[in-house]
Amino acid sequence: MHTTAHPPTSPAQVSAEKDRSRFWSVLCAVSFMPAFLGAGLLALSSERASRCLTYGEECSPGLPDWVFNWGVGLGVVACVIVLAAPNTRVRQVALAAQVLAECAALLVPLSHS
Repeated sequence: MHTTAHPPTSPAQVSAEKDRSRFWSVLCAVSFMPAFLGAGLLALSSERASRCLTYGEECSPGLPDWVFNWGVGLGVVACVIVLAAPNTRVRQVALAAQVLAECAALLVPLSHS
């Protein structure tokens, strides 16, 4: 009976196999739109927003639109970096930047309530 010995795996190979940053990046990108719609519905269900829509009273300006635009733009760029980067550390940092950017973008509809 012949057995072949496998060479020992290096820590870099083990960490690369366990790195799930690409999965989490795609999951965050896909779930952004339902989260945005949920935040919009939550903002519209407040008394202030319904009074603003119905009577034009108590309308607050909320956060500026550029916060949303920059948040979505940085989230897309960070997602592309996570998917394209060969280095595990770069992917993890880009994933953190993507999550923070998407959270900043989600604050915009919530700030209008």
